[in-house]
Amino acid sequence: MISFGRMPRRRVTLRAVTALFLERQNLARPHATRLTAPRLLRFVQDVGGIQLDSINVLDRAHYLTVWSRFGPYDRAWLDRQIYRRRILFEYWAHAACLVPASDFPWWRRAMLDYRSRHTGWSGWPRRNAKMLRTVREAVQANGPMGNGDFEGRRPAGGGGWWSWRPVQHALHHLWMNGALTIHSREHFQKRYDLLERAMPDALGVEPVSAAEFQRWHVRRSLHAMGAATELDLARYLTFPRFQPGVRRAALREMLERGEITEIELEGSGGRWLALASDLPALVRAGRAPALAHGTTLLSPFDSLMWYRDRVARLFGFDYRIEVYTPEPKRVHGYYTLPILHHGHLIGRVDAKSHRADRKLEVRHVHFEPWFASAGALPDGIDRLDRDEALGGVAQAMGSLRIFVGADEVAIGRVTPARLRAPLVRWLRVSRQDEPVLES
Repeated sequence: MISFGRMPRRRVTLRAVTALFLERQNLARPHATRLTAPRLLRFVQDVGGIQLDSINVLDRAHYLTVWSRFGPYDRAWLDRQIYRRRILFEYWAHAACLVPASDFPWWRRAMLDYRSRHTGWSGWPRRNAKMLRTVREAVQANGPMGNGDFEGRRPAGGGGWWSWRPVQHALHHLWMNGALTIHSREHFQKRYDLLERAMPDALGVEPVSAAEFQRWHVRRSLHAMGAATELDLARYLTFPRFQPGVRRAALREMLERGEITEIELEGSGGRWLALASDLPALVRAGRAPALAHGTTLLSPFDSLMWYRDRVARLFGFDYRIEVYTPEPKRVHGYYTLPILHHGHLIGRVDAKSHRADRKLEVRHVHFEPWFASAGALPDGIDRLDRDEALGGVAQAMGSLRIFVGADEVAIGRVTPARLRAPLVRWLRVSRQDEPVLES
C-alpha cells in the first residue's frame, strides 16, 4: 500500500459507498425505464463493460445483465446495436466484454501494447508467424470467418484452453492485437473480420499514450465503483494486468493533480479512493433515504459481482459461482442469480430455462439468514418489509419468465421452507391467469 501524503481525508459511510456503487451500476431503480440505444450506451459507459459468457442454462450473460436493468426487451434489437450500429464492440476488459465504441482510442492502446506484452503464451506467435499471416489473409480474402471455416484438427492430448487448434490461437491473438475484430456471432460462435472493414473509422483514431491509458483505466474503474480500494481497482477491469508499480504511479500522479482523493470509510481501516469530482455524489448518496428501490435478479457475471470480496464488504453477501463445483458439493445450485431488493442482496435463485417446454424452472430459492428471520439488515440501520420483498422477488421472476419466453414458472425448493408458501402466493398474485407449478 502506498502513501499519498497526509492530507485530511473525507469521512464517508459504507452506506454512501454502496448507494453510489448501485447508482453507477444502473441498479438504483431496476426495471424502471425502457431500454433505448442512449440508455444502453450510458449504462455500458458507466460500468465499463458487459461480460460475455457461453453458459446458456438460462440465457447468455450479456442478455441477462441488460435485462436486470431494463426488464424484457428484444434480443435481436440488442444484437443490431452491437453488430450493425456498432455502438459497442467486443474486447477483453474484465473478461471478454462488450465495451463502448466511444472508448476505442483507449482500448486501441491496449491492442497495440498486446503485441509486446507477455501473456503466458507469447512464444506461440513467434513460432507460428506463418499461421498468423495465413489466417489474416484468409479473412481479408473471404470476409467474416469463424473457427469452423478453417480446416485443421486439435492437437492430441487432454482438453482445455491449451488444446485449442492453431487456428483458434491465431484468431484470438489477431483479435487481441487489433488486426481483427468480432464482426458478428452465429449461435454464439464468433465470426472475425478485419478491424478496418468492420469498423471503418477505427484505424483513423489516434490511440492515446500508455500513460493516458493507465490514468483512463483507473478513472473508468473508479467511476464504475464510486469509491474503491487499490485491490478493488485491480479486480474490477482486470485487463490489462498492469504491474503494481504502473498502477501506483498513475494513482500518485492523479492524486497530485487533484483528480483522485483519499477518503476514510467509517468502520474500515484501509485506504479508499474516489474521484474528486465524485465527492458531492458520495455525500448525496449518504443522505438518500434508501440505497435503491426495486427488485431484480443478477447474472453471476454481472459487473456488480465482478469482485466478490468487495460485494462481501459492501453487502455482507458471500457469493460463489458453483458452475464448476461438482454437483454433490454445491450449496446453492448450478447457476444462481443474486436477488437484489431495494439495494440489498437478500438471497439467490437457481434457475433453468426449458425452452422446448416453454417453462422457467426455479430449482432453489435460497434467502439470506438475516432476511429469513426478518432481522435487522446487515448495516444495522433498519429492516426490510419481508412480505413486500417476496412480492418483489415474484415480480422479478415473472419478468424473467417473459424474457426467456416461458409460459409458466415451476417452483422447487425454498430455503427456509416456511417462505415457500408466501412466495408461491405472490407468484400467483403477480399473474393470476398463469399456473404456478410446484415441482
